[in-house]
Amino acid sequence: MIKYRKGEIIKGCVTGIENYGAFVSLDEYYSGLIHISEISTGFVNDIHDFLNIGDTIYVKVLDVDNENCQVKLSIKDIDYKVKRKREPIKESPNGFLPLEQKLPEWIEQKITEINKK
Repeated sequence: MIKYRKGEIIKGCVTGIENYGAFVSLDEYYSGLIHISEISTGFVNDIHDFLNIGDTIYVKVLDVDNENCQVKLSIKDIDYKVKRKREPIKESPNGFLPLEQKLPEWIEQKITEINKK
């Protein structure tokens, strides 16, 4: 099963930093490396100037090794620390009324379900 594709932008968490690059956890199976040459288009003296352990960042997939669950990553061509704007929550004109109306039905369903066990 192919989980990640070349060119895709995905979210990950920085789990380690070495002189040669940063390690990123993508999920419970896949991890990746951002090689120092993929940090910036300019000279990178210290990776800590760009990333810190624990940072949640966006990364670009350069290559995927599905057999070993390893991914080559880059942040130099993307805005990796972009905070995605959330849409404001719009309150329903009915407020909590629909929940209040359904609650007795849900309680009855759960009681029936429990009594069948």
